[in-house]
Amino acid sequence: MSPAAAPAPRAAVRFATREDVPVIVSLIRELAVYEKLEHLATATPERLEPQLFGQGAVIECLIGEQDGEPVAFALFFHNFSTFLCRKGLYLEDLFVRPSARGTGMGRLLLQRLAQIAVERDCGRFEWSVLDWNVDAQAFYARMGATMLPDWRICRVTGDALQALGKPAA
Repeated sequence: MSPAAAPAPRAAVRFATREDVPVIVSLIRELAVYEKLEHLATATPERLEPQLFGQGAVIECLIGEQDGEPVAFALFFHNFSTFLCRKGLYLEDLFVRPSARGTGMGRLLLQRLAQIAVERDCGRFEWSVLDWNVDAQAFYARMGATMLPDWRICRVTGDALQALGKPAA
């Protein structure tokens, strides 16, 4: 007699609550380690909580759970397309703990985000992916995403941001 297969973990996706802030920060730190960018990760519960739940908060977060335990998150916000004259949904970060990869959690998060975009009449749903992360690129392509080879992300941060933001003399 062959051993019975273990039941698949119960998966769920829900909006984050204030009580989730510490686990979201933990997942952000895990993402930073995975991307080899932990030196840039300065997230703390005290910094994240007002951004998610304070007055005028503009970011939102989904939590992916397996058997009631948080194993993933997706942080997103609205942007705007001048060409479409419609808001869009921008996925800032999606992370699934290694132990939960291959279980369909990433698909569930992307599907829920797409549902939110449709429900909110967004003209598009977009995100970026690191050039070396070919596994994620292949996953996103399987989900129907198109890689935009002609676009590059521009960023100004730190001292350069301070210099650019100084009033003209």
